[in-house]
Amino acid sequence: MRIDESTTVETLSPRGIVLRAKDVRKVYRSGDQDLEVLRGINIELREGETVAITGASGVGKSTLLHILGALDRPTEGQLQIRDVDVLALNDDDRAQFRNRHVGFVFQFHNLLPEFTALENVMMPALIARHADGMEPRARDLLSLVGLDHRLEHRPGELSGGECQRVAVARALIMKPELVLADEPSGNLDHESSDRLHGLLRELASAENQAFLVMTHDRDLAASLDRSGHIDAGRLDLN
Repeated sequence: MRIDESTTVETLSPRGIVLRAKDVRKVYRSGDQDLEVLRGINIELREGETVAITGASGVGKSTLLHILGALDRPTEGQLQIRDVDVLALNDDDRAQFRNRHVGFVFQFHNLLPEFTALENVMMPALIARHADGMEPRARDLLSLVGLDHRLEHRPGELSGGECQRVAVARALIMKPELVLADEPSGNLDHESSDRLHGLLRELASAENQAFLVMTHDRDLAASLDRSGHIDAGRLDLN
């Protein structure tokens, strides 16, 4: 299946389920043995919904997030974002689809140090060659995350919490239906963490996006719409 440049959210699916993953397995070969990291994961996310998944380090949270975000492929299983069979896309089309429909927020903000906050937020649009007219949205997003006074500052001039908020704005620039966050507050102090957690909940509602957060923070998990726990490659989700 090929995603045309003109493909929009509205042509992909009616409102409702944003993400559907079914029977997702991931097996790595280690020497002469198979290491099964994910064992039949099933998950659905809807518009405006916030979901947290907790679990110890090494149980497969990041692996699952990478698969759900089309950064990696499962050994077996199905993955739909809207009504698009993401696993049926070739590498180029999958990368293009991912850039337009999935936003990522990682534990380490991964901002480009030589660019300003505004330029970093606009980077996905620049990569997709859709930067025309995007600067007002980038400014609005930075204002939404409380950084309208820091537009021209580079990452080295921002605090850790401010850099993470820039990363959140960057994840939203393309108006993705799905936002995936991997330990987004793992390197922040308690006050900055609380502020970021509140921001994620507000943005999910304001932008009507589905947020999936991988976290060790049980307080964050309890504050979202649903939470689940992954252990031994299996997901128990409310």
